[in-house]
Amino acid sequence: MNLKKVKIGLVTSSALLALGACSSKGNDKEAESKEGVTTLTFFNADLQKDDKFDNPVAAEMTKQTGVKLEISHPVGGDEQAIPLMIASGDYPDLIFGKGDINKLIEAGAVIALDELIEEKGDNVKKMYGDQLSRLKNSLDDPYIYHLGTGGVENEAYKTSGTASLQLEVLKELGYPEIKTLEDYEAAIKTYIEKYPEIDGQKTIGLSLLGSDWRWLITVGNPAGFAAGLQDDGQWTVDDKTAETTYKFQLPEVKEYFKWLNHMNDEGLLDPESFTQKGDTYIAKLSSGRVLGIADQDWNFQDATKALKAEGKEWRLYAPLPLTLGEGKVSQSTKNYGFTGTTGVSISSTTKHTDKAFEFLNWMASEDAQILLNWGIEGTNYDVVDGKRVAKPEDLKAAQTDADYTTKTGVGQYVYPFPQWGTSAKDSNGQSISRDTKEQIIDAYTESEKEVLSQYDAEIWPDLFPDPADLGGTKHGRVYEYVLPANSDAAIIQQKADDYTTQAITKAILTKPENFEAEWAKIQKELTAMDIEKANQEMTQLTKDRIKLWESN
Repeated sequence: MNLKKVKIGLVTSSALLALGACSSKGNDKEAESKEGVTTLTFFNADLQKDDKFDNPVAAEMTKQTGVKLEISHPVGGDEQAIPLMIASGDYPDLIFGKGDINKLIEAGAVIALDELIEEKGDNVKKMYGDQLSRLKNSLDDPYIYHLGTGGVENEAYKTSGTASLQLEVLKELGYPEIKTLEDYEAAIKTYIEKYPEIDGQKTIGLSLLGSDWRWLITVGNPAGFAAGLQDDGQWTVDDKTAETTYKFQLPEVKEYFKWLNHMNDEGLLDPESFTQKGDTYIAKLSSGRVLGIADQDWNFQDATKALKAEGKEWRLYAPLPLTLGEGKVSQSTKNYGFTGTTGVSISSTTKHTDKAFEFLNWMASEDAQILLNWGIEGTNYDVVDGKRVAKPEDLKAAQTDADYTTKTGVGQYVYPFPQWGTSAKDSNGQSISRDTKEQIIDAYTESEKEVLSQYDAEIWPDLFPDPADLGGTKHGRVYEYVLPANSDAAIIQQKADDYTTQAITKAILTKPENFEAEWAKIQKELTAMDIEKANQEMTQLTKDRIKLWESN
């Protein structure tokens, strides 16, 4: 019996569709190569919208490199695309596997890039500098299998992931100081009492998107942020001992969920928070009737653009340094430095290994970084007195058109490819990123500027702790670790994540008098899953990563 065929039959049809455009084989691509353009198939695990690679920036990329990308992505949030590739042994030329990079490495699906970097990676070596070693896989397997996702030089001009509140609420209440959950709740409750409806629809206090994987970013992650933890995904690390613990065991994380339980009981939590789909969530935010959210800005950017396009600027959201109080400090502006993360890999089955690497090396060049971040001169920006200046009409389109990046290509191909970072400067001393502090301030709406001025701030991060006061990190971020696919930690975490997503949701929605019992049950179940064994293994991985980084 052919085991690969059996495995293929077990995966979803949506994964099959996603893989359809992935194959690195095909006569058409060989023909195109002979005509001077090489088509490289590229699977992007994080892409949610189709990208035909037919925008102006894409055309210029092809002109400069002789490479055209044929891009595919998971369909409908499917997570089986990578397992399907591995089962079939048929891979695209370039793969951004995100958290499944370990599976690809163990399957021999992607190649080590060390020799290519040494031989022809001048731009890569220049971009990463002494941080190149942070791309190494592990102490036991000290090779580089990917490039990209994380900028090498970064500065916090934006903050994301924390709880946010409508500008209109802050204005109506006289711009109060809001730093704790109690402050936040009081603001929402007061506003709803005064305005139970907005534009003829019921006002919603706090809405979450907990029906799919985004439970992690709108429910799980905010719990850690409120507890004053840095973003380590489902884990937390003791900086002194490197002890790594499954976050949902912590009493301070429990307190956040207990607060959500209270918010639900008070009628301040959207009752559809754990059942609504993404499009419903975005539609609610776009209507302007949702006062509070706890989300990453990239996840609700379509709503932001819709609100701006409809002139509802006061219904935009202000990110806040919200914590439990009691000496907890928001870590949202923490500068992690370059942490290696994951990135784009070259498959072991591609017929275009050299071309694929040359493309990635070009992506790390100054010319490429300017193109990817700024777009086309004369179309997206002008050069004035030797400096790039974004065209006002282009900036407006970027702020109001949900399809701006795919239409123009500006910003579309920065992630997950090699990137210099938000604070990197080109050879003329100008920011590589279009999101400079000055540009961000200029792009703020008048309502945002008014609110910021009331808090004596220029940009939203000014409301948060100074990154210099938060310190760095010796281990990076735990959620970026490459876990061996069949390790105890990987298996236990998957079981624990699947369980806690459902069990914590139940605890949030139960009657307040039942919350403690539900939480105790969760802890008992985690113990039964042998979560302590996973904690021990993750602690060792943290120690190994610190050792790997310090040894280079």
